[in-house]
Amino acid sequence: MAQLRRPPGGRDARIMLFAQLLDRTGTGVWAAASVLFFTFVAGLDGRHLGLLLGAAGVAGIAGSPLAGHLAGRFPVRSLLIACHLLRLATLCALLVVTSFQLLLLVVAVTSLGDRAAKTLEMLFATRVAGERRSAYQALSRSSANAGYGIGAGIAAIGLAVGTEAAYQVLILGNALSFLAAAALVWRTREPRGHGHVTARTGTGEGGAAAADGPLGGPAPSPWRDRGYLRFVLLDIPMCLDSTILDVGLPLWLVEHTDAPHAVIPAFLVINTVLVVLLQIRVSAKVEGPRRATGAVLVYGLTLFACCALMAASTGGGSWTASAVLLAAAVLVTFAELMRSVSSWELAVFLAPEGAKASYLGVAGMAQSVQKSAGPLLLTGVVMTAGPAGWLVLGAAVAGLSVVQQRSSVRRLAAMKAMKAMKATTATTAAADIRTT
Repeated sequence: MAQLRRPPGGRDARIMLFAQLLDRTGTGVWAAASVLFFTFVAGLDGRHLGLLLGAAGVAGIAGSPLAGHLAGRFPVRSLLIACHLLRLATLCALLVVTSFQLLLLVVAVTSLGDRAAKTLEMLFATRVAGERRSAYQALSRSSANAGYGIGAGIAAIGLAVGTEAAYQVLILGNALSFLAAAALVWRTREPRGHGHVTARTGTGEGGAAAADGPLGGPAPSPWRDRGYLRFVLLDIPMCLDSTILDVGLPLWLVEHTDAPHAVIPAFLVINTVLVVLLQIRVSAKVEGPRRATGAVLVYGLTLFACCALMAASTGGGSWTASAVLLAAAVLVTFAELMRSVSSWELAVFLAPEGAKASYLGVAGMAQSVQKSAGPLLLTGVVMTAGPAGWLVLGAAVAGLSVVQQRSSVRRLAAMKAMKAMKATTATTAAADIRTT
């Protein structure tokens, strides 16, 4: 609570954290009620609902790079306000849209705005918090998880009523959360570093490795940077923890174990409580490039242990299965705690100075792609293969974590060497000028 009162970035950071709390509260309401709304109020069958959610996932993938591209040219504050107002309009449109084609468009635009807003919040934090951005990220995740929990509780009241009017009230509540968030963001000041993201100095992240072009030329493009694209590609499986928690654990419990269904809500409770209590402490231990690369290995091993428990949960009775799955929920939450900081830190450290906004926009695609492909991977491949599927998944993620860790270490070393070479060249040039 003391850190929330005095967060890195001061007044603007405090306002933004409160805006995120309101935003995530509304999002928590919608996340808990959306599927039921589309089923019982909009009257969609399973095929149309799957198409709707798939379109939302694809549109969300485009949101991150689009936000990063625009953030290099326009103020982050203004763009974030625009995203909140866009989502306000699309949520209100759900109350009057009846055509499935229009509903598809509205949901896709909403998802685009969601991902763009999250990327812009990341850029805002990286600029306003500066060297303490990982501490800000921890506070952000704690407040966001608290918001999700509050939103789910509010949604439970509306779902208990179950009428069409109750669903409409929940939608309006989510829309109003975007309006309140936009009003709060309007009270902040545009963070320093318009067109680039403030980074640490002297830490060896070596942003100069791919900084502005020669003689102040154009900044590099992340789409042509194979090393950074490799990091983003490897980061997709490093985000599987969220899908395992939201999809894998509940479906595996229902279809492959004797554990009672009443255990399912405990997964979310465990996750929310542990993130709120531990995210700040974990972030303090993962701060910096060296620790961030090490956290990638810890993530892989933790997720492998979680998958091993999932595979072992089918062998006992209801009590044994419940205990094993609850332990798996704890492990996947610890994996999430590691990933949320290591992905954030490495995405910034591995991006060049002068182009961090566009690079971070591309990095944000990893989570969006995982949200689209992850459920299909778990339900169509992993669970179909049974316990062996979980063991193979865990081993694959652990192996890829080693690849990402080594790749990140090599890139950091190359960027550090390039930065040192440029500094030496600049010093030599200055000495030649003085001699002349």
